Amino acid sequence: MRAIFHIGRYTRFLRSVLRRPDKWSIFRKLLVQELSIVGIDSLGIVVLLASFMGAVMCLQTAHQVGGWIPVYTIGFTVRQTTILEFSPTLIPIILAGKVGSNIASQLGTMRVTEQIDALEIMGVNSAGHLVLPKIIAGFICIPILVIISMFLGIASGALIAFLTGVSSMADYQYGLQVDFKTYDVIYALIKTSVFALIMTSVSSYHGYYTEGGALDVARSSTKAVVYSAVIIMISNLVLTQILL
Repeated sequence: MRAIFHIGRYTRFLRSVLRRPDKWSIFRKLLVQELSIVGIDSLGIVVLLASFMGAVMCLQTAHQVGGWIPVYTIGFTVRQTTILEFSPTLIPIILAGKVGSNIASQLGTMRVTEQIDALEIMGVNSAGHLVLPKIIAGFICIPILVIISMFLGIASGALIAFLTGVSSMADYQYGLQVDFKTYDVIYALIKTSVFALIMTSVSSYHGYYTEGGALDVARSSTKAVVYSAVIIMISNLVLTQILL
């Protein structure tokens, strides 16, 4: 019964969020702020993670090849792993821990300090005013961050292959081109967009409905990260089955 209650309240919450903003000038200012928080502030961790993961995947694949499989398999495996799974799934989960917890703690603090109540007393749609810019910023920034991580993962794999000598650039490049399908990138971006909605809306939901004091804000932040990650993994399985 508790799950049904949360599903119903979450649906109502989204209906309140996805309404036309009361004042577009204020909405634009909030959207620019959220674009900076979700996008620019997250760029460093995405660059670091993608660079090292691409290099690690290259070395692990080279170890598995072991002379029995063509060397171009290294480039092929790095490309497929990065585009199909690492970038569209792992990056949003990492961002759920960074961006999602920030969203939940921000809204939770506003709830327990009665700032949200003040907005509602003034006749403002508090859910739309506070949450809609975060969701749109997620839709814009997270796919861009995922695309950046794809390029960095593949590029770092090429760099480590060259530095360690596990593969020549010609073999690595050939592996990148073998059986490449544009749909793989489209599939990855569709998943990323769904995960962006899940991450921002679930985190906002838990923060918006925080009850209690400072400790409850911390609990809401933890719930936001855990539930976002779990729902993203379940959605990943469903979307993979549907889209592939």
